[in-house]
Amino acid sequence: MDDLSRDNPLAAVSPLDGRYSARTAPLVSHTSEAALMHARLRVEIEYLYALDALDGVSFSLNNSDRDTLETTLDSFDGDDAAMIKQLEVNGAAGYSATNHDVKAIEYFLRIQTPSYIHPWIHFGLTSEDINNLSHRLLIRSGVSDVLVPALQSLRDELTSLAQEYRDTPMLAQTHGQPATPTTFGKEMAVYATRVGTAIGRITNANSELTGKLAGASGTYAAHTAAYPDINWQAFAQSFVTDFGFEHIELTTQINPCDDLATLFDALCGVNDIIVDLDRDAWLYISDRYLGQEATTGETGSSTMPHKVNPIDFENAEGNLSKATSDLRFLADYITNSRLQRDLSDSTVKRNIGAGFAHALIGYKKTTDGLQKVVPNQTVMQSELESYPELIGEAIQTILRREGDVDAYERIKELTRGEDVTLEDFQELFESLSVSKSVREELQALSPLRYTGRANELVDEIDEQS
Repeated sequence: MDDLSRDNPLAAVSPLDGRYSARTAPLVSHTSEAALMHARLRVEIEYLYALDALDGVSFSLNNSDRDTLETTLDSFDGDDAAMIKQLEVNGAAGYSATNHDVKAIEYFLRIQTPSYIHPWIHFGLTSEDINNLSHRLLIRSGVSDVLVPALQSLRDELTSLAQEYRDTPMLAQTHGQPATPTTFGKEMAVYATRVGTAIGRITNANSELTGKLAGASGTYAAHTAAYPDINWQAFAQSFVTDFGFEHIELTTQINPCDDLATLFDALCGVNDIIVDLDRDAWLYISDRYLGQEATTGETGSSTMPHKVNPIDFENAEGNLSKATSDLRFLADYITNSRLQRDLSDSTVKRNIGAGFAHALIGYKKTTDGLQKVVPNQTVMQSELESYPELIGEAIQTILRREGDVDAYERIKELTRGEDVTLEDFQELFESLSVSKSVREELQALSPLRYTGRANELVDEIDEQS
């Protein structure tokens, strides 16, 4: 084992960077440590630009300085990330080890720029001024560019299944017992709508992230000490909103993170919906309502060659449950800080990417599973035909319409806990004192056709989500 390189996925401590690295790769540019370094660098450089534009501050950048800063940001690569890490851990370029990740960014910028710029890098700021904006830049893009598109693909697959099988009758089960028939398409439409609505909640929460730039205790103390006549609150508001975040005026040293808690809660909500879907799909496969397309060369069981297991839905359920556990923990933890600041949230926030990654795997695995399933309409039809008592609801409702006050009790006596046939119902119909048209209406009832407006309800997907 000692000969495994640290870069070898087989040596990864977490399956997110090992077994599932190909599936989590889209998140690397949004949740990795190198991505966080780049985001911090962006905020520090934008801060220099903002100071340069601020009247009353004895600081200015020339065109060459701006070119240097833009090149430093735009050309940022793995070597630069390694240099920043070296500045933090070992020291480099004449600087001792910072043992501080944000200070390492400051020194890295010093290495790139002329000395007259150095006093203004990170001027008056605390690390959290940089970190709260940097984390949100990455979280916002990770959600909008990776997680939401994956969810939309899942919703599209559900919508496609809903439309294709809108007329396919299927036994419904309430409390695990045979119930009024539905259609497979309508059930997929329910999930498509739920996921669509959840995407809206996530998108809204992601668009309402907040930012602060108020110094070590949230009082603008250092800025005010240096330049008491400048309106630093207005400067901070402009700086934060230029990133597309809502400026939060009253803070301690840290952004309270209520906005992130809301976003993580929205992600947990969609995860719960999809776990519900995964479990239903698993049960439909178990009941043979759904078949699965076998993948050539794939092994379903190490000892039972015939098996095609619902592994995509099982894998998704596990990963989404892990993601929800992580995100709920984060939402609960990061909104608490002792007095004006404690550092425990810093290490916790480094795990946001893990929560996102488990969620992403779950979204993709569920989509993969849906793309492989094929409704077994023969089994669905046979199952419906074996439960003629399902039309009992319709019969007693029609008889109520005709004024029969004992209709429910009559059908209950005939069907509850009894094996009943369509012939039994026909005998009942003949004994009823109803008009010919009503009797014909009753005789036409069939479990296969007793699906109400299920097929029409599929069209509600786009209107409700």
